[in-house]
Amino acid sequence: MTTTVAEAVGGALASLGVRQVFGVVGSGNFHVTNALVAGGARFVAARHEGGAVTMADAYARVSGEVGVVTVHQGPGLTNVMTGLTEAAKSRTPLVVLAAEATSPDSNFYVDQPALATAVGARSARTTSADAAVAEAVAAFRTARDDRRTVVLNLPLEVQAAMTGATDVPEVPEPPRAPAPDPATVDALADLIAESRRPVFVAGRGARAPHARDALVDLAADCGALLATSAVANGLFHGHPWSLDVSGGFASPLAAELISGADLVVGWGCALNMWTMRHGTLIGPDAMVAQVDLDDDALGANRPVDVGVVGDVAAVAAAARAVLHERGHRAEGSRTVEVAQRLHAELRWRDVPYDDESGDGLIDPRTLTIALDDLLPAERIIGIDSGNFMGWPAMFLSVPDENGMCFTQAFQSIGLGLSTTIGAALARPDRLPVAALGDGGGLMSIAELDTVVRLRLPMVVVFYNDAAYGAEVHHFGSGSEPLDTVTFPEADIAAIGRGFGCHAVTVRDPADLHGVREWLDGPRDRPLVVDAKVTRGHGSWWLEEAFGH
Repeated sequence: MTTTVAEAVGGALASLGVRQVFGVVGSGNFHVTNALVAGGARFVAARHEGGAVTMADAYARVSGEVGVVTVHQGPGLTNVMTGLTEAAKSRTPLVVLAAEATSPDSNFYVDQPALATAVGARSARTTSADAAVAEAVAAFRTARDDRRTVVLNLPLEVQAAMTGATDVPEVPEPPRAPAPDPATVDALADLIAESRRPVFVAGRGARAPHARDALVDLAADCGALLATSAVANGLFHGHPWSLDVSGGFASPLAAELISGADLVVGWGCALNMWTMRHGTLIGPDAMVAQVDLDDDALGANRPVDVGVVGDVAAVAAAARAVLHERGHRAEGSRTVEVAQRLHAELRWRDVPYDDESGDGLIDPRTLTIALDDLLPAERIIGIDSGNFMGWPAMFLSVPDENGMCFTQAFQSIGLGLSTTIGAALARPDRLPVAALGDGGGLMSIAELDTVVRLRLPMVVVFYNDAAYGAEVHHFGSGSEPLDTVTFPEADIAAIGRGFGCHAVTVRDPADLHGVREWLDGPRDRPLVVDAKVTRGHGSWWLEEAFGH
């Protein structure tokens, strides 16, 4: 049986288990997309390719599957570049099926492989009719097994060719991580045994199966306190010795306890400037250890005293076994006094503040605390970038490590709404909540149509300060005008209604009754919350970041 290469490639990927595809369809990716659908995949049409790739990125992060996007040649690929960069920096397993015009005479021609590699993605191409299926399978395996974002270029002339080479080669299970080196495990166990106030900071690599339990068990034996990077927020939710998030979002008590540690161990965590608050969360005499699957990640952001290559769960279990053999058990900082302080002071909502609500504006802290109380606990939150982002990130609790999708490796605004769509499709059992600034939200507003078409029961919260707030607060203390970063107030609630959403405008806590009414109703359409927030000063995390 012969078929076109486009149909063979789409069918092959579907047979590998691809069940969710995103994209914007043009002439160049029409047939491969239809073949994926015919093979059983669900296709979600975004309104912009940038939204499509971010949806796929978020879907892959939350589902654990390989994300797949299909785009037209030329502008279809150039439109995905920002989201592609975010995915590549985050090492999201993602395949972008990009039609390709290979003739320089075509108006669609650009150097697509160069574009991909320029932003850190892997580039691949189907080179012939006979090799196309095998090359597509190889791209899928690179994404899955190496945790990489791959652009698979599909030249138009190759797509149109007929092929009988449609058999999909057998694809083995992903390779298991090698066992950690016993010598480095011993060295890690030495540091843990010598420490009196250890803190474990878990990152994206600790979201793997069984990692949480292994870390909790090891921490119990050595008295370690537990924290996460922002992308792993929720991993230790409900644990009595959890410090919540480390870094710029850390509460004052969490920052105090982390910076007071004599040993900081990063578990699948980059220990970068954000997670370590520009290094201020590592005390001058603290030892540092890091565990990661990637040898190149060890010490990449700061010197480490011990680095261990390996799977987080396996290394934690091995270190625990060594400590058991030595008979080591310690209380660490797990004292009655610390327990009492964690109960009373850890959450940001428990930190006293002066409510600045008034004159038709609501304090974002007051807003977010009220939303935290209103929204069901089983939620999944997508957060855009900007001055506002610390409020939803830290005042909205999440039930576990799959409760928040945080696409912030590139720190681009405009990704939050698409992030939430992808995450919502990966976890349809949870209420999706998109937290956006007005700048990033309006940049991606077309995807509200996608939310409505999919009938997602999503709450879309706009922290609307009528400005690019980060720039306002960064440059506002000087004498330069701010006209380039401030705007007339937009009626985002009216825009939301125009797309077919329910909408409420919030200027006062009492206005949130509209949210309660929506939650108590059929949730048949998404809800837009246009929150007119106070604008007096920047958020704490931004003030701290701009200070370095």
